[in-house]
Amino acid sequence: MDLSARLGKLSLSNPVMPASGPLTGDDKKMLSIAAFGVGAMVTKTISTVAAKVPRPCIIATNSYVVNTELWSEFPYERWLEEFIPAFRGESDLPLIVSLGYSPNDLEKLVPLFDKYADAFELSTHYVADDPSLMEELISAVKRNSDRPVFLKLDPSVNDPAVMVRAIEKAGGDGVVAINSLGPVYPYDATLKRSPMGSGDGFGWISGPAIKTLALSMVRRIREVTCLPVIGVGGIASAGDVVDFLSAGADAVQLLSGALIKGKDIYSRIISDLPKVLESRGFHSVAEAVSSVRQPGLSFEVRNPAIDHDKCTRCGLCVSVCPYFALSLNGMVEVDRESCFGCGLCQSRCPVGAIGGVLI
Repeated sequence: MDLSARLGKLSLSNPVMPASGPLTGDDKKMLSIAAFGVGAMVTKTISTVAAKVPRPCIIATNSYVVNTELWSEFPYERWLEEFIPAFRGESDLPLIVSLGYSPNDLEKLVPLFDKYADAFELSTHYVADDPSLMEELISAVKRNSDRPVFLKLDPSVNDPAVMVRAIEKAGGDGVVAINSLGPVYPYDATLKRSPMGSGDGFGWISGPAIKTLALSMVRRIREVTCLPVIGVGGIASAGDVVDFLSAGADAVQLLSGALIKGKDIYSRIISDLPKVLESRGFHSVAEAVSSVRQPGLSFEVRNPAIDHDKCTRCGLCVSVCPYFALSLNGMVEVDRESCFGCGLCQSRCPVGAIGGVLI
């Protein structure tokens, strides 16, 4: 199985890398993550001023992570003089240096980090949805480096096509989508307030809960550009990786999955990736990426087909059916006149005993 991936000029041994964040916050952390076999490394976002991070800053459930993390809590000088040279001394992984946030910040930082970076990722988490600013950010890098520049989009972007055109106009080399979403308020019934240390209790949500939003953004971006796309948001398994590849991403980043399931998630995903690709009929990562297709608009009513040998008679499909079209009388029966062909029953069946509706 060929797991190699390409991001323009960058060649990766596999499409899996960490997203910028606490797990890549210094050389020791980056080397620990590199040991899991990732295809590239992404630094925590570096800016001209070290962040003052409120604490507690990270909580998690099985479905999401909420954080009040900012950019790197270390001054850029430590990255320049200590962390990145130490990482480079022990790893030959492609290194994507994440920088933020203003054009002035980039004018200062890019010339300093240019000799170490294989590419730059520009975080727009605090500058969000302004195409002209995106152009300025990319131009600030291009004036000081010939390294590839990937711009990371905030999920608040209303029209990704507008942002992509701005990236292309400024000479950007790729898109990363998406950043964490928020603000959110993770109320804790025991505390009777949010547990976050952010003062107002707000944070930013990531992890499996935002996967469909991230997939949507990747799909919308792929529809309007041939630039490389890195998908981020909700990845916690090899299946999730292939979902993103099949939606149009050339590679993926994940971090929240490791905060929920453990840092060895990277090696587990990479190990599982060949068999998941094969199970979906792909012989390479590139083949999965090239499989992107649109099923087309449909109004056809397809009634569910019940496999009574698989069906356990649990009754869940009957209970959730919004059109009252299913009944359980010894076996699940379908009232074809009432059935709207909505697809809910097929998507909720825990044993895969319902087919025929979703295409």
